[in-house]
Amino acid sequence: MSLRPDTRPPAASAPAQVRRFSRAERWVHRTTAVLMSVSVVTAACLYVPQLAELVGRRALVVTVHEWAGLALPVPVLVGLVSRALRADLGRLNRFGPHDRVWLRAVRRRDRRSASRPADKFNAGQKIYAAWIAGATLVMLGTGLMMWFTHLTPLVWRTSATFVHDWLALTIGIVLAGHIGMALGDPEARRGMRTGKVSRGWAEREHSLWRP
Repeated sequence: MSLRPDTRPPAASAPAQVRRFSRAERWVHRTTAVLMSVSVVTAACLYVPQLAELVGRRALVVTVHEWAGLALPVPVLVGLVSRALRADLGRLNRFGPHDRVWLRAVRRRDRRSASRPADKFNAGQKIYAAWIAGATLVMLGTGLMMWFTHLTPLVWRTSATFVHDWLALTIGIVLAGHIGMALGDPEARRGMRTGKVSRGWAEREHSLWRP
């Protein structure tokens, strides 16, 4: 016997939240953030005289800085066992026509969601991820040349020191911008903290993403 029209069960509604990041991805992000923070703070203590006087124990600060920098790529390398992380790295590495549209809207300061189409990651996030990955590798290479001084000629070490110092300053500025953007978007922070975001936010900010 069929149900009368007024007694049929309501249609299943879409869930209010969607999964954005897996546990492995959140672990990689948090661990990398801790190592990057330690690297930046210890670098500041080595190069800013007021901080150097306040902290003291320069040899210990140097050691912590070296090992934190050396460990920076480890979380991502370990996290590659996660299929979700590998899939998201593939998304971050691909630019499409919608990314150019997103960048044009940013240059025009057009804040309408319809003018900024994005997949799971927008063009700004893709540029940031590529830049910080490249900068980390350069910092690792120049840092190793500064650490193992007997392996390279003096001119190489001098050049490495110049690149390392100025790139470190640039990384600090870019990280400050990254943190500022995160502070301005509580839903994005919740996605990285819990792995889930609201469906409304996903449809508004990442209209091309199909979770």
